[in-house]
Amino acid sequence: MSSQSIMYKVATPYAEALLELAKAYKMLPNTAKDLSNISMILSNSIDLQKSLSNPLISIIAKKNILEQLFKDQVNDFVLNFLLVLVDRRRIFLLNIVIEKYLELAYRIESTVVINLFTASAFNEMQQDALIEKIKAMTNSQQVKLVITIDPNLIGGFVIKVGSKVIDTSLAGKLKQMSFYLNQI
Repeated sequence: MSSQSIMYKVATPYAEALLELAKAYKMLPNTAKDLSNISMILSNSIDLQKSLSNPLISIIAKKNILEQLFKDQVNDFVLNFLLVLVDRRRIFLLNIVIEKYLELAYRIESTVVINLFTASAFNEMQQDALIEKIKAMTNSQQVKLVITIDPNLIGGFVIKVGSKVIDTSLAGKLKQMSFYLNQI
């Protein structure tokens, strides 16, 4: 069994417990928003990730870091959960817990998560049109669009919906042409 799957097995009960508490306290949308913000902050700060994952840094120091960073940015419910992860020495799993929580929360809300990789930013009208098309394709009530700007695509975009990939990028078309030409 890989270490990644072990970490998911350890993180899943924490995500499930947080989801159950968020539902009980009717904090589901706020919790998802707060966790998304935390995830974004973590992905932008390698130093923060290293500090929270470092076993040599004391629990008290980690709690102080989290309280200083998130005291006014997230609700107390989420902050207390982060402190529990620190107490239980599971804070290094925070990204996986957040990922699993959002996955479970979106499943409850019948929300489909779309990963959009594009060479240039979409305007709001283009985003709305894409969301409507995805709703029709997936028969979903809600769609969450996660946009990543990737200049390597040259032009166009790539959409990932679950295991489906729709590649309309120029880089994808060039790869396709190269593949066909190599077949000849």
